[in-house]
Amino acid sequence: MNNDIIKQISETHKIKESSIQNVLDMLQEGATVPFIARYRKEKTGGLNEDQIRDISTLYEYQVHLLERKEDVIRLINEKGLLTEELKKDILKAKQLSEVEDLYRPFKEKKKTKASIAIAKGLEPFAEAILKLPNQFNFEIEAQKYINEEVKTVEEALQGAKDIIAEKISDEPRFRKYTKDMIHKTGVIASKVKKTHSDENGTYEMYYDYSEKVSTVANHRILAMNRAEKEKVLSISIVIDQDMFVNYIYQGTTRRRDTAVNECIQECCLDAFKRLIFPSVEREIRSELTQRAQEEALKLFSINLEKLLLQAPLKEKNILGVDPAFRTGCKLAAIDSTGMVLEINKVYITLPKENYKQDTKILLDMIKKHNIDIICIGNGTASRETEAFIAKLIKDYQLDVQFVIVSEAGASVYSASAIAKEEFPDYQVEERSAVSIARRLQDPLSELVKIEPKAISVGQYQHDMNQKKLTEQLDFVVEKAVNQVGVNVNTASPSLLQYVAGLSMTHAKNIVSFREENGKFTSRSQLKKVKKLGAKTFEQAVGFLRIPQAKEIFDNTGIHPEKYKEASLLLNHLGLTKDDIGTTKAKDIITQTSIKDVMNALDFDEYLVQDLFDAFVAPHRSPRDDYSAPILRQDVLTIDDLNQGMKLQGVVRNIVDFGAFVDIGLKNDGLVHISKMAKRKIKSPLEICNVGDIVDVYIYEVDKNKKRVALSLLEV
Repeated sequence: MNNDIIKQISETHKIKESSIQNVLDMLQEGATVPFIARYRKEKTGGLNEDQIRDISTLYEYQVHLLERKEDVIRLINEKGLLTEELKKDILKAKQLSEVEDLYRPFKEKKKTKASIAIAKGLEPFAEAILKLPNQFNFEIEAQKYINEEVKTVEEALQGAKDIIAEKISDEPRFRKYTKDMIHKTGVIASKVKKTHSDENGTYEMYYDYSEKVSTVANHRILAMNRAEKEKVLSISIVIDQDMFVNYIYQGTTRRRDTAVNECIQECCLDAFKRLIFPSVEREIRSELTQRAQEEALKLFSINLEKLLLQAPLKEKNILGVDPAFRTGCKLAAIDSTGMVLEINKVYITLPKENYKQDTKILLDMIKKHNIDIICIGNGTASRETEAFIAKLIKDYQLDVQFVIVSEAGASVYSASAIAKEEFPDYQVEERSAVSIARRLQDPLSELVKIEPKAISVGQYQHDMNQKKLTEQLDFVVEKAVNQVGVNVNTASPSLLQYVAGLSMTHAKNIVSFREENGKFTSRSQLKKVKKLGAKTFEQAVGFLRIPQAKEIFDNTGIHPEKYKEASLLLNHLGLTKDDIGTTKAKDIITQTSIKDVMNALDFDEYLVQDLFDAFVAPHRSPRDDYSAPILRQDVLTIDDLNQGMKLQGVVRNIVDFGAFVDIGLKNDGLVHISKMAKRKIKSPLEICNVGDIVDVYIYEVDKNKKRVALSLLEV
């Protein structure tokens, strides 16, 4: 481990060096992030999953940066051109781009105008001009270089200018100034192309748009990039060229008046226009894109985590509806365990003379399976389905409620190998109806079956670096699964594969063992599962729960390595295992000092706190803090809305500029970031998250465009 890098991370992120060292050591030994965060708090100082992952990422980047610095120093030294000052500058660099800028003058060039001129022997001519002489005759000097390859004075002079322009462009301080000043004063501008395919005017606001580079919002960068990719817009960075060329000219001539000033000025202009600006412009746009993608990925990650951790609706029989027009609405009745009871279909979204048969099918299914809630996917024909269901409930006075859920990714799951394996005899749409019902019953267990990036809770995820996106979202799913914990006797392989330390092979082997030997009755039985070794067992076991286990600790978040300490603490408190989760345990623990226990039993603070939490609420998970979904019995239309009306809605998606809220209309309403709080906020996440139930006010209704603007502030 590199101690200098550890010290640097410690100073930047205000984390103890020992904590960083321990995290890196444990990761190197094969420990997983969830395991370290949950069961090694005493070694990390209580760092969470995100901090642990950040340490790993930062350390890898700094190691790579240091390796590149050493490589560049070696390459320049081999050419005999390394100076102490240059070495110091390289070692001081904080970004890879800075190192590459310093290396640029010494890099082997591809075929350029300058390299061709150098090959023709014109470098001494260029060097003579760069000495900034007070007297200089260009024609006489150029004559010295006329040969078979350089036939004219003009050709010689142009070659020398090409060499000078490249030397100027290689100067790190000119590139740094250009980059810094574009960030401060540059303007990013977009213009619509004469011929384009934006028939719906999706990018209309960017047809003639400009904004300072320093203030441009991330979502606008991504929107402009996508429009450029779709050949709707041309994007450029607008600058005051004279300011940059003048700075480079003053720096090159050192403000001296010489016989070659005009030539140098011409070279400075060429160096800037042809070499420096296009390169720096690409770099800045790349950095803006990277920044925007990182923020979008962060937003997507938070949205996905909140969606995964939505409260499950337990002990309910559910009728899942996958809405459609022409092909009919697919129905799936499931019981409180998620088992499919019946599959059917109704045509309730198309106009026809009567709906007697469809009504009968729905009423029969509701009665036969004691349906508590009808769960409707929010895709095509969703609101037409909702209207029919609401009328059915009203007309027949049914003791049933309905809810709209996001069906994002349901079609992806339905056509997947996992879905085919689970329901080989069902059609794609029928599997989708089951998935819609189950994601209300237990969002986490169902959503883990879908590729994370197919769950649309963000912005521009398809434009991002797909490798980074996949890695980050897999981390989010793993984090959520391990925070909640998994019942090893009911979990699918799709869910088990995200448990710390387990792979899909381990997950399938656990399910096979369960099918062959019956339900697990103890955590120790997991050691008998094929290919599940000691290290894997250590990493995974604390996150696996066994509800009917003889050992009560096996159904808690307490790791088997701490069962002895847990028993000692129970004894110290005058409690038994049967008291876990009772009011008695809660009362005693509330009155007990953590410091007293630490002193009496020689336990660290993190262990005592974790054991206290497990004794008070052994089955508690982050999902307990989330609101249950809004259940409705009637529908709302845009004609029902008036400005200032107060409604309750569910946050479906968070983007940079606001939140989309389902208030029961066909389209979600938008709460713009400016209508979220009386103070100025940087992100909608400061106010709400996906899945939150919020009170909103109707701010504006556009009946023509079927759009509703909402406000969290009273209108």
